[in-house]
Amino acid sequence: MNGMEMNVHYFRMINDLGKQYPALNPVFFVIAEYTVYVLALIALLYWFSRKQENRIMVICATITFVLAEVLGKIAGTLHYNAQPFAELTDVNQLVFKAVNNSFPSDHTMLFFSFCITFLLFQKTRGILWIPFAIVVGISRIWVGVHYPADVLVGALISIGSALAVYMLVPNLRIVQAGLELYEKAERAVLPAKAKTKGY
Repeated sequence: MNGMEMNVHYFRMINDLGKQYPALNPVFFVIAEYTVYVLALIALLYWFSRKQENRIMVICATITFVLAEVLGKIAGTLHYNAQPFAELTDVNQLVFKAVNNSFPSDHTMLFFSFCITFLLFQKTRGILWIPFAIVVGISRIWVGVHYPADVLVGALISIGSALAVYMLVPNLRIVQAGLELYEKAERAVLPAKAKTKGY
């Protein structure tokens, strides 16, 4: 069995579960399409906790995703495959979208960029983020828009990017200076807002 045959084989194993257990299709549809808003809310909550470590973590997660996206685009120039629903027959397709290069998975890179970064900063308790990212990656296969290789490569790119960013970015003076400038502006603005509530 060559690489593409294995890719299709494991895609069928996961995607066909939607035919065997159709009651789970709405769950995986929501995970595949809407957990991005949950991730955005989590990042905002960390940011507005006003703890410097949390803000550095969110900055690193954002930079990790940008780096992963750049590397993902490069990977996409080296390999092309359309979404499984466009190349295969009898796909359990729950998400409808334009046909383009699905390699690697942008959704997977987004979630692994943030979740691996959260793990690196939060150590032991951060391990809970990993199942979250994995389930999102599996959901993209379940709904028919990505092959397992799209998800796996997206995850690996993000893991490598997260490790590099974690080692380099937190100690950069420009990051510290930028955050200090933001927090100075925040302290100046928030008390002014609080005063207006007294009128």
